[in-house]
Amino acid sequence: MRDWLTRWRRARTLERRAIPDALWALTLARFHFLTWRDANDLATLREMTTLFLADKEFTGAHGLEVDDEMAVAIAAQACLPVLRLGLHWFDGFKGIVVHADAVVAQREHVDDAGVVHQYEEELTGEAMHGGPVMLAWRDVDEAGESADDGYNVVVHEFVHVLDMRDGAADGVPPLPDRASQDAWIALLDLEYDGFCQRVDAREDTLLDPYAAEAPEEFFAVASEAFFVAPHDLRAEHPRFYELLRGFFGQDPAAHA
Repeated sequence: MRDWLTRWRRARTLERRAIPDALWALTLARFHFLTWRDANDLATLREMTTLFLADKEFTGAHGLEVDDEMAVAIAAQACLPVLRLGLHWFDGFKGIVVHADAVVAQREHVDDAGVVHQYEEELTGEAMHGGPVMLAWRDVDEAGESADDGYNVVVHEFVHVLDMRDGAADGVPPLPDRASQDAWIALLDLEYDGFCQRVDAREDTLLDPYAAEAPEEFFAVASEAFFVAPHDLRAEHPRFYELLRGFFGQDPAAHA
């Protein structure tokens, strides 16, 4: 009975809240990396985007009005990482807060000596355990252009959501068994340490140096490139590309 009711509600949502053809076509045209998949996957992405929109609550900060075009742009990009995993990976939160531009957050850090350091950090996005997810619309809006640099704030923050699904933001998402987890951690540590060495040596890297902040940031930043600059990521981090391909169940470089 419950399965039938779930299917009925899903079908009803897809029928009553279908994304208009013109709006969907505009979204695909603006964010070309969404189209790097076959017709079946595009249809699935459209359905998932519709269901995502029906489930989540969008709030514009400081009077910003989140219109349909903005909401669909965010939702379609958010659904990319879970195209094969399923929307249930996003069950743990409801709210998405959209700011017009980057925001400045007050931060506090206690060092090993117990000294408290206070500082300001500019944020274009932030995912918190249990929500909400915060995004700067400017960066979302420019995602079609910034894709060439391997940058996508929506993918970044929603990969953090996946990472935190097991309760910890550590760069290790929920995996099917201990062997998979051990293999993930071993490769993540190897790739992360190597990347940090390159950043310390001031080498040019595909991934933003911010990925050296922590393993969880490396995972999120690499995932951005996986979806919007897959050939570049595969060339620079072939083993990590394969790891992400296995986890997400997608191979963007095969279609880009």
